[in-house]
Amino acid sequence: MDQIHLMNVFVAVGEEEGFAAAARRLDLSPAAVTRAIASLEEQLGIKLLLRTTRNVRLTEAGRRYLDDTRNILASIVEANEAAAGVNSAPKGNLSVTASVLFGKTFVMPCIVRFLNEYPDVDVTALFLDRIVNLVDEGIDVAVRIGHLPDSSLKALRVGHVRRVLCASPEYLARHSVPQHPADLLRHTVIAASGISPRVEWKFGAVDDPTLVRLKPRLTVTSNDAAIEATTNGLGICRLLSYQIADELTAGRLKIILADYEEAPWPVHLVHRESKFGSSKVRNFIDLLAEELRAHPHLN
Repeated sequence: MDQIHLMNVFVAVGEEEGFAAAARRLDLSPAAVTRAIASLEEQLGIKLLLRTTRNVRLTEAGRRYLDDTRNILASIVEANEAAAGVNSAPKGNLSVTASVLFGKTFVMPCIVRFLNEYPDVDVTALFLDRIVNLVDEGIDVAVRIGHLPDSSLKALRVGHVRRVLCASPEYLARHSVPQHPADLLRHTVIAASGISPRVEWKFGAVDDPTLVRLKPRLTVTSNDAAIEATTNGLGICRLLSYQIADELTAGRLKIILADYEEAPWPVHLVHRESKFGSSKVRNFIDLLAEELRAHPHLN
């Protein structure tokens, strides 16, 4: 018998907990359902169901197989739907989120290119310096910087960034270049996040870090403001490498204590789609992943 047919019959019996109910659901005879289950168990060489005169129960192997079979059948449906629409142009609304500076620098050029290529798509971009919940807020694609928690969401790694300490050449000329994280205690510090009166910066390996607790002279909640203050020679700031790429290229900022940096942070595209998801999401992820992977400031 056809394997997909056998799986459909088994799912119906497992969910209905009975042969007669499954037969009614599938518009088959009870005898046909019985033959299908017997054939499937014979193929697999295991007992999937325990039958009594009163009810039908799944075995432990049957419960596992029911979960796997549901997923397989759902994937077949998704694959068929995707194949039917493979030649259709993306359309509808697409929602994207990223942090403010990353979104402005890297994501927005891809959005503009995507909109020019697909005139039937509208995009809503949420550039916020907070974690946006994709499920609760109905977001299709998010850029996440840092290590991801376990979740049911799909993730595609597209690059990495570093957490770096930086200062202007003028500041370093006036106050000397720190040679060790402990030297920061004698320097002016700019904190680029939070409102705590103290910050704790971590250096080195994850399993053996060096911690330095500092009292910032200036605390701001905007990365742009922190970059402005650092570029103007106020002090030393800790930022992500992509955030100061232009300043480094122009010589307005210099990286210090590079030998003490933590391991790079991964950059992922996070989404909820299966591999057979909507064409607008698949096409945007493909475009964004290609652009980010090719960018020198992320690799």
